[in-house]
Amino acid sequence: MPDLRELYQEVILDHQKRPRNFRRLENANKSADGYNPLCGDKVSVYLDVENGVVRNIGFQGSGCAISTASASMMTESVKGKSEAEAQALFRRFHDLVTGKSSPQDDSAGLGKLAVFGGVRDYPVRVKCATLAWHTLRAALEGNVAEPVRTE
Repeated sequence: MPDLRELYQEVILDHQKRPRNFRRLENANKSADGYNPLCGDKVSVYLDVENGVVRNIGFQGSGCAISTASASMMTESVKGKSEAEAQALFRRFHDLVTGKSSPQDDSAGLGKLAVFGGVRDYPVRVKCATLAWHTLRAALEGNVAEPVRTE
């Protein structure tokens, strides 16, 4: 049986190699751009929100495996959720990767996103994992005047 870390690595690499929802939504009614100046990761998040529910979501950008996988898995997790549920998921994910909660505390509420629990041990990588999430939050809140920066 493979080591749990190997399984997590496989999930992350799968989403990095074959990102889900990697596209620009032409009918998006909310969007935002994000940038991580430490490593150069860039992401744009596009949302189609109807009656307070994320009906569709897409992203485009370039970045490391953690950044791309996080964005891909975020889109799968947020699609079909209310804006409030998406915001709550952002907070749980952020708490997990920043060490404010343990993977065991949050695994039930995060599902596959719990694979990012190990990022907490690499502070520079936290910014990679959270870039798309901060960008999602900016799009939901309408804070799009300038790109989100994870400095």
